[in-house]
Amino acid sequence: MKTVAVLGGGIAGLAASYYLCRSPQVTKVILLESSSRVGGWLSSTRRPDGAVFEHGPRGIRPAGAVGRNTLNMVDDLGLQDEIVPVSYSHVASKNRYLYVNKELHKMPSGIRGLLQTVPPFSRPLLFNLVKEILVKKGQEDDETIHSFFCRRLGKEFADIAVDSLCRGVFAGDCRKLSVRSCFPLLYNAEQRRGSVLLGMMLGSGPSPVVPPGPLALRSVKESWAQWSLRRGVESLPESIAELLQRSGKVELHTDAPVKEIHPSASDWKIRLEDGLISADHIISALPAKALSSVLPSSCLPLTQRLMEIETVTVAVVNLEYEGSVLPVEGFGHLLPSSEDQAVLGVVYDSVAFPQHNRPTGETTRLTVYSCSNSDPYRPHLELVIDTVSRFWCLSR
Repeated sequence: MKTVAVLGGGIAGLAASYYLCRSPQVTKVILLESSSRVGGWLSSTRRPDGAVFEHGPRGIRPAGAVGRNTLNMVDDLGLQDEIVPVSYSHVASKNRYLYVNKELHKMPSGIRGLLQTVPPFSRPLLFNLVKEILVKKGQEDDETIHSFFCRRLGKEFADIAVDSLCRGVFAGDCRKLSVRSCFPLLYNAEQRRGSVLLGMMLGSGPSPVVPPGPLALRSVKESWAQWSLRRGVESLPESIAELLQRSGKVELHTDAPVKEIHPSASDWKIRLEDGLISADHIISALPAKALSSVLPSSCLPLTQRLMEIETVTVAVVNLEYEGSVLPVEGFGHLLPSSEDQAVLGVVYDSVAFPQHNRPTGETTRLTVYSCSNSDPYRPHLELVIDTVSRFWCLSR
């Protein structure tokens, strides 16, 4: 019977504690969070007038083993009635845009979209897909995302669509990011089938088996593309924290930054500002650089590797306008790096989740994402001014 310490109270640390709490081999779980709240990037503002604004993720995908697993957890937490689903037939699922050459362009979808030349692309994407099947499998253990898609689907597609996607998902540069780490499904499809398209059609290897619960079955029946919660996604970490505290097995400490961890003869010692904690095992859900700063000197090689992991700062700007101000309806739009180095994209929140609008009067809610790799310490106020003015240029 073991005591396990979990470092970090974001969604990763909360989920780890949730499963540890259910294990008969674990006697006690100690969850340590440095800030005054749990949930990490899952953060929602609930305004008194009923509007909800997300400062991190706003939708969760139900697909695959991870998606089913998350919905099974939601079942266990009793949040079934709080689910706000978005189906594949919804306009937010069908319409996604790119902002290229100072114009919004709808991404091609369906057979018709693949057969036609749709700006900003210079020829039908069907040509890229046909070519992809004939491209030889890569010989390297890994490569950048840009290199991978250049080989398989062409430079234009990589420069515009893939570049925009990586900026929207990772706030990162597809010319530096690893395809094996960021898109393992596509990497494995090529390795197993010699083609991404064939791998996606025929399968690219075994995947974890997660029996679907009631919510997961409902998501398939109703064809969900994504889902949120009525009071915002922060309801998920809040509910996990409440369950953990009711279990009697978990000690949850906020405002408890870890200063140092080091091994002793029989266990691990964790030094906090106000004392020591002992644990048989430690699970870290800390950012890489935060973990590197608390490791003992005996872990120097690991510390150096952790310090090499790069991160970026993203400014998230929530906007609300009276009435309907959008030129189009859809999930939102992304920008390739060739268009604008600072603005990553705009999400049309009120289209996908109108349930989060205030109940009285028509409004438009948007979220603008901005990142400046050239100057990571650029004042956020300046970024806010930039992103708001840029959005008005885009929407007019």
